[in-house]
Amino acid sequence: MNRRVFGITGWKNSGKTTLTEKLVTELVRRGWKVSTIKHAHHDFDIDRPGADSFRHRQAGATEVAIVSGNRWALMHELRGEDEPTLETILSRLAPSDIVVVEGYKREAHRKIETRRMDAKDRTPLSASDPNIVAIASDFAVEDNDLPVFDLDDTKSIADFVERTTGLVA
Repeated sequence: MNRRVFGITGWKNSGKTTLTEKLVTELVRRGWKVSTIKHAHHDFDIDRPGADSFRHRQAGATEVAIVSGNRWALMHELRGEDEPTLETILSRLAPSDIVVVEGYKREAHRKIETRRMDAKDRTPLSASDPNIVAIASDFAVEDNDLPVFDLDDTKSIADFVERTTGLVA
């Protein structure tokens, strides 16, 4: 599949979600149609007990679609199946100009690594992942050959993402 995909990766509390949110806001402001994929821990749930859709899932439905005039969502219960690959999830998304992927440390798409002084772990991921093409940090990064951005410099990061993914020449 030929999709523009760019990832944001990093350790817990390194600023991934905040950067994802700011980057999506900036890219949309620039006129791009953006989709996102967020990798979560295995025990997450977007449904709540008592909701009709929750009851459908509890009854054994593998997929439950919730549809309204404003949005729709599709939940798929794995029921013992393996977690789908990023490629599988990408193939299910509607067309967009770019997909911003949060998490998925081990997948082979281009990513920016977030680093924060307050992160749970500050071990550099870029040393062992050739798909990390830049770093966004709230502290000085030394001994590194990659472009480094201030974690809050969303405009420069968006410029970099546009160039890196071919959204702009």
